[in-house]
Amino acid sequence: MSTAKSTPAAQAGRKAWVKKTPVEVVLEQIGKQEEKVAEMREELALEERELSKLQQARKVLEAT
Repeated sequence: MSTAKSTPAAQAGRKAWVKKTPVEVVLEQIGKQEEKVAEMREELALEERELSKLQQARKVLEAT
């Protein structure tokens, strides 16, 4: 009795699990960390621009 449920790859269109080597695991972690750092740098740049605008507004307010 062979059903579609008996094979892991057939369940909900999932791919079969492939064991990764330690090197592949570390390289994947490095890639994820690089992406995370890039996102954080973008967020930091936005926050720095916002701070700059607020500091300029403070200068204008203090000048009056």
